[in-house]
Amino acid sequence: MTGLTPTHYLMLSAALFMIGVAGVVTRRNVIVIFMSIELMLNAVNINLMGFSLQWGNSLGQVFALFVIAIAAAEAAVGLGIILALYRNKDTINIDDMNVMKW
Repeated sequence: MTGLTPTHYLMLSAALFMIGVAGVVTRRNVIVIFMSIELMLNAVNINLMGFSLQWGNSLGQVFALFVIAIAAAEAAVGLGIILALYRNKDTINIDDMNVMKW
């Protein structure tokens, strides 16, 4: 036993998730917003790993691998969209990106 309880994992995960939410809500830079979303997904992975350790099965680890795969796909698609918008607008500020509006 490592001395860490599920409460430790939950507190760390909650702190990381709140930092990610604060980054999404307060920042206007698209790259920082995507990094904050990745931070929130990693907080979810910490929860999955902590509960997997507590319950003694590997189901949480399997779900964490799916979350990692989804995060990689989100990063690839998101960076592609950012590059396309930067080429058209010459900015990465989210307030200036209104290409999808009518």
